Amino acid sequence: MQTRASWGDAVANNGKHVSGRHGVANGASKKFSYKKELRRLQIELVKLQEWIRHEGLRVVVLFEGRDAAGKGGAIKRITETLNPRICRVVALGTPTEREKTQWYFQRYVAQLPAAGEMVLFDRSWYNRSGVERVMGFCNEAQYQEFMHSCPEFERMLIRSGVILIKYWFSVSDEEQERRFRERIENPMKRWKLSAMDLESRRHWAEYSRAKDEMFAMTDTRQAPWFVVNADDKKRARLNVIHHLLGRIEYRELLPEKLKLPELDRRKYTRPPIHEQNFIPAVYH
Repeated sequence: MQTRASWGDAVANNGKHVSGRHGVANGASKKFSYKKELRRLQIELVKLQEWIRHEGLRVVVLFEGRDAAGKGGAIKRITETLNPRICRVVALGTPTEREKTQWYFQRYVAQLPAAGEMVLFDRSWYNRSGVERVMGFCNEAQYQEFMHSCPEFERMLIRSGVILIKYWFSVSDEEQERRFRERIENPMKRWKLSAMDLESRRHWAEYSRAKDEMFAMTDTRQAPWFVVNADDKKRARLNVIHHLLGRIEYRELLPEKLKLPELDRRKYTRPPIHEQNFIPAVYH
């Protein structure tokens, strides 16, 4: 399959993508059209997706951060134009009793991508150094084992060919409180607020210290943390997509030319419409 360089500044250097050149210049003006920029970046994500599939890449992206920091919204904007068979989201729930007896990383390993796939983890193995540490869901020995094993686990993934990218969404205390109150008052967002989220408010200092300790041990040269300033949700979404595109070199693949075949209605007779159960046309 051929490649080409096009879409303005999206690709350069013989068609290769260059960080900071996919439609939004570094240091761009604060005045921008969110919808326009999002669409531009989502087009690039489709190109990246096709490159991942074509080259058989294995990509893992972790989304961590404070509650209500905007991780889910960013993930939604990344995935909404992509093929779910290539780019999928993993958001594991509470481990089962059986999973609690397994090697800690085991249930996450089962979710890792095969060739030609990208997996976005909405929370990840870093639960152990965050909520499990603060809320007492793991003991001190388990926590220390994780902190020593995690950097080597991630280096092992990278040595095996996995592209690992880690994002931490940072939100101010004031903005987090505003979002919590909005979730309490908005019935369409109420489901986003769990009892654990409310409990985490009582342990703000402990979570802060846990995050600092986690960064100290796991912000490595091979697998660094990238912090997203998420007080402004829309800018955070654009910035994280922009950065993600810059982390993986890709080319735009020329799609094969398609021709829509004509329908041969002579070979089929439709049964009477009145014999089928249509839903009521409430909106027409």
